[in-house]
Order: sequence, then C-alpha cells, then structure tokens
Amino acid sequence: MENPTDDYKIQSFDLDTQMLLKTALKDPSSVNLVKVSNVIVDQSLKDQVFSKEAGRICYTIVQAEAKQNNGSVFRRNMLNRLQQEFKNREEMRGRSLQEWVCYVTFICNVFDYLKVNNMPMVALVHPVYDCLIRLAKPDALMNEEEVRKNVDCLVLQLHRIGEQLEKVNSPRMDELFFLLRDGFLLQEGLSSMARLLLLEILEFRAGGWLLSGTAHKYYYSEIAD
Repeated sequence: MENPTDDYKIQSFDLDTQMLLKTALKDPSSVNLVKVSNVIVDQSLKDQVFSKEAGRICYTIVQAEAKQNNGSVFRRNMLNRLQQEFKNREEMRGRSLQEWVCYVTFICNVFDYLKVNNMPMVALVHPVYDCLIRLAKPDALMNEEEVRKNVDCLVLQLHRIGEQLEKVNSPRMDELFFLLRDGFLLQEGLSSMARLLLLEILEFRAGGWLLSGTAHKYYYSEIAD
C-alpha cells in the first residue's frame, strides 16, 4: 500500500510544494507537518482527482511519522482540519457544490485509509455518515446538476467504504438507505441515470455489498449506453 513517490498525484502542485510532499512522505520529521496537512486538505477541496487519492498520501505520512519517532503531529492536524471544514459544511455546500463533493470524497478516502489497530477511526464515523446522508437529502436531489454530482459521489463512496461503515454503525446505514429509497421511489424529475445509480446501490447493499454477475452486467451495460 505504501508508495511514497506517486508523482501523478502531486504534479498539480508547484515544484516547491511537490518537494515538500515528497520529503514528508520519506522523512516527515524534517518538514512542517502542519503545513503539509493544510496543503493536502486545501488541494483536496479544489481538485477532485487529488481528493480521490489523497488518503493514500495521508496513510504513508502517518506510517512514516509513527515509524520515525512514534509521532502523530500530521494525523492530529489532518483530523483538526477535517473537523473545521465539517463544521462549516453547509456554508461550503452553498458556496461551491464542487468543493463540497471534493470534501466528501476526501473525508471518505481518509476514513478508508487511516486505521487504528486495523479498525476504522471512530472519530470519523459520524462525520462520514453525516456527509453521505446530506448528499441523499431531498433538497440535494432537486437540481439536475446537483443530483448528478451528489448521486455519483454517494454511489462511489458507498462502493468504496459502505461495508466498513455498516460494520461500525448499521442503524445509520439504515437511515441513509431509507433516504435513498425515498429518493428513488418518490423524487420527481430524477434523470434515468440517477435512478439507475440509486437502484444499483440499493441492490449492491441488499446483496451483502456485492453485485451478482448478471446485475453487474445489466447496470454497467446500461451506464455505458
């Protein structure tokens, strides 16, 4: 899992910042880890490609810091920034749908990668659920552009971390899927693609977070078409 110099994830940064991140991945005690965590969060909020991969960078820096001096400066500051952005999530969502979707992608990615004793971080469970539930609220399924971005993000994250989330808190997963069922059955004006994606994720969870070969072929041939 550790891949310290995955340049493709940091090429969008200027050269000084690329060097800062490369050093943090190999020798974290030699750089300002508060600055590193802020750089990663700031970029994740504006770059959706990076937000999907940033958890891997975070994981590598956390592992390197723990191995080097048993430290947790980077992890602590990363979680503090995530918490700050979480508190302002409605303002963020109102300001920029793109930024909001990037934030949800990033926090889910961090949840996926950062573990404590091979278990998900308890501090992230409710914030991740709150974000996913916000994507599924009726007012997030009204406007066509918002629907597509919200549904795409939601389905992608549930494919990635849905099973892990349900293991740590199944009642909240039930709450989320009640909203998704209502969105699928009751929401007027949903595009056929959004309905297809919602139906696929309902079936995915019902199958124990797996799709049968037949179902996979059906949904993904429809999406391709």
